[in-house]
Amino acid sequence: MKSSQIIGVVIATIVLLLIIVGISWIEKKLLKKRLSTAKFQSRWLEVQQLCHDKSTWPLAVIDSDRLLDEALKKRGFKGKSMGERLVSARQTLTDNDKTWFAHKLRNKLVHEEGIKLTEPMVKEALRGTRQALKDLGAL
Repeated sequence: MKSSQIIGVVIATIVLLLIIVGISWIEKKLLKKRLSTAKFQSRWLEVQQLCHDKSTWPLAVIDSDRLLDEALKKRGFKGKSMGERLVSARQTLTDNDKTWFAHKLRNKLVHEEGIKLTEPMVKEALRGTRQALKDLGAL
């Protein structure tokens, strides 16, 4: 084999490897933005089960917020915190006020003591989170 043929084979091999790496990278980026609705629906049902007992209402609000944050991350919204990701997603979400209500309620539950939840508060928070999850394509 001549040296020019060897160089041609090496170049062709390098180009092929670059194409394979590029395709893998693109697939990874596209798959990251797709959500497994079955997984999110299953976890949402778990959140709903927590609503049957008043003692687990705080956990329902916290878990629903965690689920929404996971969906925001998987859809590629940028931000160091969930609040920043919610700001990035504001054009995608149809009811920002309820979504923010849910997130702020979660923050109060985690950072303050003695928060008394009422059924209307929990319902509003979960409605806001559920709508946001629908807007993101998770439910």
